[in-house]
Amino acid sequence: MTNPHSASPDTSDAPSLPEEAAKPFMRTIKSFVKRAGRMGSGQERAMAELGPQFLVPYQPSAINFEAVFAGAAGAEAPNDAKRPVVLEIGFGMGEATAQIALTLPGTNFLCCEVHEPGVGALLKRIGEHNIPNIRICNHDAVEVIDHMLPLASLDGVHIFFPDPWHKTKHNKRRLIQSPLVAKLAARLKPGGYLHAATDWQPYAEQILEVLSAEPKLKNRALPNHPELAGYAPKPHYRPLTKFENRGIKLGHGVWDVVFERV
Repeated sequence: MTNPHSASPDTSDAPSLPEEAAKPFMRTIKSFVKRAGRMGSGQERAMAELGPQFLVPYQPSAINFEAVFAGAAGAEAPNDAKRPVVLEIGFGMGEATAQIALTLPGTNFLCCEVHEPGVGALLKRIGEHNIPNIRICNHDAVEVIDHMLPLASLDGVHIFFPDPWHKTKHNKRRLIQSPLVAKLAARLKPGGYLHAATDWQPYAEQILEVLSAEPKLKNRALPNHPELAGYAPKPHYRPLTKFENRGIKLGHGVWDVVFERV
């Protein structure tokens, strides 16, 4: 989804942006199409009660992970600033995100989602299951990446089941394109990973092609699973969602793609 752009402001006295931020695609990439939806009473209550602790406001400056995730190690352990940090882009209603955070309690998750009912639903899950290692930014992930995430600061990126934009004329709206992948690769630490999953084969093929073309990334699956043609076995931490499980029973495929920063 694109937004109308206002007239260009006078930038003669403005601080210069990094080179990548000045490129034209910076103004057009979007990580989402905003959907309408109403929050239920439980979601609204979670927003009010848990939002102050688990929501991270957007800011046009670098994030302090130690401050943001203070207390994420839980009451039984001191907070460790060196805990791995994984960015998740678009978590929907948060079911899989909550399960992953419980499966990987030693990892901190910064999760971006613009759909407010989904944000409320994940906050509700955080409260119900006492999940301390999630923080949520209710903002466009591209702006979060550009302005809040320092280079080489992430240990991983999760993008699960992004909108496939099935029609060929809409393929250009897909999230996983070369400009965004370049931004993400630059913000991964050496050895950090980018994990995408989709149930739409043409999109899986595009994801594999785009990630393979990024010079800062290499395919984790190729050395150990050449028989999978570049796709990866489903990592243990990614749960089967109800939708995905139903699709598998109907014979639909799911493709995982995992690359790492070289």
